[in-house]
Amino acid sequence: MPRSRRPEYLTLALERISNIGFADVKHWCLRRLPILSWAPRYSLQENLLADTVSGMMLTIQQVAQGVAFAVMSSVHPVFGLYSSLFPPLIYAIFGMSHHVSTGTFAITSLISAGAVERLVTSNKENFTNSSQGFLGLSDFEMQRIGVAAAVTFLGGIIQISMCLLQLGSATLLLSEPVVSSMTTGAATHVVTSQVKYFLGMKTPYISGPLGMFYIIATSLVCYFVDMENVYGINVVGPIPTGIPFPQVPPMDTLTNVVVEAFSFALVGYTVSIFLAHNSAKKFNYRIDENQELLAHGLSNVIPSFLFCIPNAAAPARTFLLYNNGAKTQVACLISCLLVLLVIYAIAPFLYWLPMSVLASIIVVGLKGMLMQFRDLKKYWNVDKYDWVIWVCTYLVTICFAANIGLLFGVVFSVAVSIFRLTRAKTVHGIQVNEDLNEDIKPMHSEYCHKVKVVCVGMPLFFLNVKKFRTEFMEIKNEILSRNCLYKHKETPLLSPVTNGDCAGDVSSDDISTLVIDCSGITFFDFTGAATLAQICMELPNQGTNVLLASCDVSLVDALQYSGFNIKNQLFFDSVKSALIAFTSKERQTTRLEALETSDL
Repeated sequence: MPRSRRPEYLTLALERISNIGFADVKHWCLRRLPILSWAPRYSLQENLLADTVSGMMLTIQQVAQGVAFAVMSSVHPVFGLYSSLFPPLIYAIFGMSHHVSTGTFAITSLISAGAVERLVTSNKENFTNSSQGFLGLSDFEMQRIGVAAAVTFLGGIIQISMCLLQLGSATLLLSEPVVSSMTTGAATHVVTSQVKYFLGMKTPYISGPLGMFYIIATSLVCYFVDMENVYGINVVGPIPTGIPFPQVPPMDTLTNVVVEAFSFALVGYTVSIFLAHNSAKKFNYRIDENQELLAHGLSNVIPSFLFCIPNAAAPARTFLLYNNGAKTQVACLISCLLVLLVIYAIAPFLYWLPMSVLASIIVVGLKGMLMQFRDLKKYWNVDKYDWVIWVCTYLVTICFAANIGLLFGVVFSVAVSIFRLTRAKTVHGIQVNEDLNEDIKPMHSEYCHKVKVVCVGMPLFFLNVKKFRTEFMEIKNEILSRNCLYKHKETPLLSPVTNGDCAGDVSSDDISTLVIDCSGITFFDFTGAATLAQICMELPNQGTNVLLASCDVSLVDALQYSGFNIKNQLFFDSVKSALIAFTSKERQTTRLEALETSDL
């Protein structure tokens, strides 16, 4: 196509492509593949030992929780092992957090189970016992993992789409009370779902040092005493070895799992990004929300072709990495190698793991979330509104579901914030003398009754302009009353106070002044600028001049173009400059009055 006939947008695109150099490609790779940034600087001497120990400890929890959360997802336990291998491997390449452990997670497993149980019923009579592939699993099991993989695939696509739309910054709507209450409510759902497994066998509560190994010991006891046949205890059953060939998730199922996919994408990312931010604050590094969306999206889309259930960052495993001194994602990579060893060599020995023990693993893994009930005391002591948000969001979550609780929490917290914003004090008084130098104070002291300095400490927009205007009218009345009382004090016989009303005593020769510090107006809209301009025009007619200090250039332009004639309004660089100008003008007025009196 000749250059003259090309559309302008196509010409610009081609020019941009032609201008791409090696530095641009390198920058893009470093931005989208964070492993290229930290891996070359990895110190074997300082980090390898801590990462190796952390990775070994993480493997035990990854395998145990992988099997447990797969059962919670209503799929075969072997798929939990695959979900403990591939997602952490992909996140280590694309994720920015050095300490987040991605993989199976109780809340996302519970969401996935809803779709599996709804689309593939537990009645196995409609399925044949023929096996598919070398996994040796029945059609029933393959149908179930197909639904779970579809949820994983679609949820990952949603997360990647959010990344492309630059929606990572939407996390500013997620306050700590909302996330805390939502995860606590979801954890309550998970615990109640495990009651049926707890009733199968009573096991003592195990915690403290070597607690995970005591879980392992219970499985060995079950194996040697043949507890499945003798006592009728439900165990995991046979687990095939090896990794399956990739297979496309059933695309015809996607339309049936849209609700679960959205729920999983939002709830999973919410928990993951909060864990990532906490680790970044704890260890002083930076997190990009959009890159995290991409990393978690790819950690779901790609593993969905390998029979993986929905995954996200898990608090219990992330805290394990904290406590064991992990330095980088190398700990997760080492864990992936050990999980691979389990899949090929150790998986058959998990046959004797009792289902009640899996339930215990799930509940213990949620201990941190359940202990968030203790946050209620903190919120009550700091902010009662946060306490109300926490309780209401928790109740909605346990009455409905995690996604409904999250949506309610966000909407409710925003509504509460708007309510508080409309009622918050927008204007604060400032002690005048604190803004003056020692040489200015004596000149100003004799006129201090006629001036008041206030600071606008909030953004000025349509939600709070009514409150803003009301407060300024109160301040105006306060200035007039103070000026009137001062005049009565100076000449009590000439101007008596009647019923405390001094409004009628204000003359054109005795006008007060209001200095407005605009440095706190971080942003404004047309309604806010128009309201401020209207106040600047009205107050002089009511006996109060207005001086504006520390106005941003954009605010000055907005005031001039808001439809009000304020071209003669006085603007100053600072409060101090405004007060100096006020004092000079008052001294000049006093001299003129003295001259007029002497002439008479």
